[in-house]
Amino acid sequence: MDVSNLLARIEHLRRSMIEVAIDKGLSSSESIEISRELDDLLNQYEKIKGLND
Repeated sequence: MDVSNLLARIEHLRRSMIEVAIDKGLSSSESIEISRELDDLLNQYEKIKGLND
């Protein structure tokens, strides 16, 4: 996944998590699942960013 696609996916998940958290709460299973996926993508981004420094 290239950086621009990764950033777009991160932004999409961030917005989804906000919507789900408002609707179902931060501790809902759906919020937690999105949060974990978002964490994984953010870790990937940090790795890529570190390689390019």
